[in-house]
Amino acid sequence: MPSYHSLYALQTLAVLFTLALLAFVLEAIRRTHLKERYALLWLGAVAVLLALSAYRPLLHRIARMLGVAYPPSLLFLVAFLFLLGIVLHYSLVLSAQRDAIRRLAQSVALLEQKLEVRNEAASG
Repeated sequence: MPSYHSLYALQTLAVLFTLALLAFVLEAIRRTHLKERYALLWLGAVAVLLALSAYRPLLHRIARMLGVAYPPSLLFLVAFLFLLGIVLHYSLVLSAQRDAIRRLAQSVALLEQKLEVRNEAASG
């Protein structure tokens, strides 16, 4: 069984990490490096992680309901699941953008062909 000191140190580390992540996300929003639709995802994740890391009884209650023996490991599970969701979301966005780029490339090729035909007709 972990000592009280190690649990407190881990809780403090989790809160500090979450606050650092919050500062990073807010700075990225302020500098417009992070779009609003993605910012909401990150802010939601930060809120959940901060609530779980700062309020230990909530973390313990949820861990007990889920059958997690070591409650702080639940923070890592939540973070992992969030990152997995973000990767899936970005994969969907990337796939849609790839299709859009292919359609644009095809449109450009057709326009170039039409322009070439017009230039040949005008010069010949």
